[in-house]
Amino acid sequence: MRLIKEMPLSERPREKAVRCGIRTLSNRELLAVILRTGSRGMSAAETAEELLEKAGSIGRLARMRMEEIMEIKGISTVKALQLLSCFELSRRCALESTQNVRVADDPARLAEWLKSEIGSSWQEQFLVVYLDAALHVISYRTLFVGTIDASAVFPREIFKEALLLNSTDVILVHNHPSGELAPSVQDIYMTKRIVSAGKLMGITVLDHLIITQSDFFSFERQGIMEECVEGNRKD
Repeated sequence: MRLIKEMPLSERPREKAVRCGIRTLSNRELLAVILRTGSRGMSAAETAEELLEKAGSIGRLARMRMEEIMEIKGISTVKALQLLSCFELSRRCALESTQNVRVADDPARLAEWLKSEIGSSWQEQFLVVYLDAALHVISYRTLFVGTIDASAVFPREIFKEALLLNSTDVILVHNHPSGELAPSVQDIYMTKRIVSAGKLMGITVLDHLIITQSDFFSFERQGIMEECVEGNRKD
């Protein structure tokens, strides 16, 4: 691969971004712009390519630790921090977009932030979003990490936080590192348990979202939350 300075001006990432817009750049080109320079014998574009190959995808790259990023030749502490800062700004922008919005009415907006929060994680994570009476986000907590099943998730931990935050409604969230969106039998059983516990506490479970790197599944949208509530009534 040619060094960036050896490319025609029209092909250089920065010049291309100025001329055609930042959205026209590929992932490799965007990373090259952030990195600015490569190392001896390796261009910024080549460094970016190696980084993407190591990560497997841009989403996975966002979850890499600084030490892993710095294993790539030519990436110093400063460059690693620049990359991580870009990803963190993106995550915060997505989180900010959920503020002062009735997120229960628009799970897609919430999911956009959640994809950057846990969608690319190699481990399963169980997160709870706490809402106020107007269904605005008060806070969120990652309560469990590891293999998520009904025995691992303790409703008392979920609702202890809700009481501390004076939250009236919650949304359950967990990721599927496999990329599979469909809920398992265990996912549905776990949701029923938490709905039942919430009813005793006077706190409503509005939805349960399954998050992957690129998509999400809403129990509420698919009618499964109604099944969970109805199941508890029959019990």
